[in-house]
Amino acid sequence: MSKVKMIARILLGLMVLIFGLNKFFQFIPMPPLPQEATDFMGAMAKTGYLLPIVAIVEIITGILLLLKKFVPLALVILFPVLLNAFLFHLFLDLPGIGGAAFAIAMNVYLFLAHKESYQEILKA
Repeated sequence: MSKVKMIARILLGLMVLIFGLNKFFQFIPMPPLPQEATDFMGAMAKTGYLLPIVAIVEIITGILLLLKKFVPLALVILFPVLLNAFLFHLFLDLPGIGGAAFAIAMNVYLFLAHKESYQEILKA
């Protein structure tokens, strides 16, 4: 179980670190998107702050996961970003959902693998 947990942590960390860096350096070309998805991404880019914040969150949480530091906290911070990516693809770009589905599945798996870390904050 701990090898699977380690592999999931490293894969998720690499994935979000690479995609976070890509938002700044554009070293991975983005595939063409449907018009609705392009409009949505354009609106987020026009804010001037949203995409850089998402990129910084991805970079920081990716590094934390790779270094195995504050993993339960990194997973909580990262989850809304991954959920939005999953929902973006689900509703606006279904053919591109694979990576987002894989990332959110790893995040949920790691949540469950670290459930003892969340017991205190989940008490009624």
